[in-house]
Amino acid sequence: MTQLKQRIISPAVNEPPADLWSNCLRVGDLAYVSGMTSRGADRETVLGADEYEQAKVVFQKIKDMVEAAGGVMNDVVKMTIFVTRIEHNTEVWRARKEFFSGHFPACTLVQVASLAKPEILLEIEAIAHIGCSAA
Repeated sequence: MTQLKQRIISPAVNEPPADLWSNCLRVGDLAYVSGMTSRGADRETVLGADEYEQAKVVFQKIKDMVEAAGGVMNDVVKMTIFVTRIEHNTEVWRARKEFFSGHFPACTLVQVASLAKPEILLEIEAIAHIGCSAA
């Protein structure tokens, strides 16, 4: 049985300009969330001055996308986190604890030289298996 690819849109997360990428795609019970940053609604302003504040903005965007796909945050099974300052990774973990409980997702953390704007300190992508958690 072929499962169709469905574009997921959340009113809480700005959609990219047409024909660039999708913020979230769902295929069957899997939702793929593109790398999220802490850019604001104007796509210029970066929300949060440090890794903790930016991570909270990003995790909220991921939560909004997963919920728009029909899931809950604990349905996230895999994340890839890109940071520009690996020595501040504990601030990302601190924010993560505010959004997950129980079994935390499998995760990869990678330091990169830079992201889309110099003030963007991290970007996170996620995969969720919708319905896999109790809550």
